[in-house]
Amino acid sequence: MNKKKIINDPVYGFISIPTELVYDVISHPYFQRLRYIKQLGMTHLVYPGALHTRFHHALGAMHLMSLAIGLLKSKGHVITDGEEESAILAILLHDIGHGPFSHALEHSLVTGIKHEDISAKLMQDLNRHFSGKLTHAIEIFNGTYHKKFLHQLISGQLDLDRMDYLNRDSFFTGVSEGVISFDRIIKMFNVFDDDLVIEEKGIYSIEKFLIARRLMYWQVYLHKTVISGEMILVKLLERAKELSANGENLFAAPSLNYFLENDINEDNFFYQHENLEHFTNLDDQDIYTSVKVWAKHPDKILSELCKMLTSRNLYKVEVSNGKADEERIEFLQNAAADLLGITKEEAKYFVFTDSIQNRAYNAGVGNIKILMKNNDIVDIAKASDLSNLQSLQKTVEKYILCYPRGI
Repeated sequence: MNKKKIINDPVYGFISIPTELVYDVISHPYFQRLRYIKQLGMTHLVYPGALHTRFHHALGAMHLMSLAIGLLKSKGHVITDGEEESAILAILLHDIGHGPFSHALEHSLVTGIKHEDISAKLMQDLNRHFSGKLTHAIEIFNGTYHKKFLHQLISGQLDLDRMDYLNRDSFFTGVSEGVISFDRIIKMFNVFDDDLVIEEKGIYSIEKFLIARRLMYWQVYLHKTVISGEMILVKLLERAKELSANGENLFAAPSLNYFLENDINEDNFFYQHENLEHFTNLDDQDIYTSVKVWAKHPDKILSELCKMLTSRNLYKVEVSNGKADEERIEFLQNAAADLLGITKEEAKYFVFTDSIQNRAYNAGVGNIKILMKNNDIVDIAKASDLSNLQSLQKTVEKYILCYPRGI
């Protein structure tokens, strides 16, 4: 069977699967599950085109890795065929641990567990399945491989993961502010002292990349309606878990039921293979099917939250620079209790506060290094003459207040 397939990607055009092992990994059920997990969770409630999946994104990142490795080889850096395949596999699998509506799931069903840790565990599983052929890919992913720059292509301030998701998310949402010159940036890649660096003439493309990232966070990832949709999902899953803990037998797919009935956290998640088995059985469809059924559940809180989501009657969200006034929160909770005929304690499912953060560039964590013409290495924040690049290093924190419409 010919496994060197070509895929028509809407963002990059034709991209190829480079080796048989890469093809076999893509064919594995762990990876195929990503077809049924949306890349942007609830973002389609604001941008209807944002229905692309983590499968799309992983293939796109794989393509960019092939371009980057080819470019670095052309500049005289020694990268063996095995290292190239391992780097491609590492980026292909970087998101394999994402669950359905990942951030909502991480806050409700599997508390305190990061998707990166689940990705690492699933890679170990796949490595056993493929008789150790992913060992170097795992080392590159973890940053323990001796060529450090290969890890920086996967995880850093200017990695190929970010490059693909900015490009892809702006394409599918139609938000042109996120469009970046990915091909120009990759052409400016170089390696100096085993560090991934950008040649000086690429500074302006990097500036645009960082600003695009900041704008995409405010306009897409942290859009208040997107937050509203995600918060409803978090709250309804919390309620479903609470009902299950009290002995309620809720309609759910077996694997979703497993997480509703058991308290799975970072202390016990990785010690039972059963947890991982159920996790890799979950996708967006399992969650949404339950939401549609729960909309008719006798529990008023669960049914109301599900109806709010299915009818897109979302929380009203106020975003501000300061925390909401306690008296106002109490007033809204009383109003929600009266409106919905529930107790003030139960009204906390409908009226609550939270915070959001945006930091476009985290100097000190995988800095973007500029290779000057005189071979000096300078951080992008110092090399750039763009005055607001320094401000992109600051974490901007905003506070949100959520409550039902009509109160």
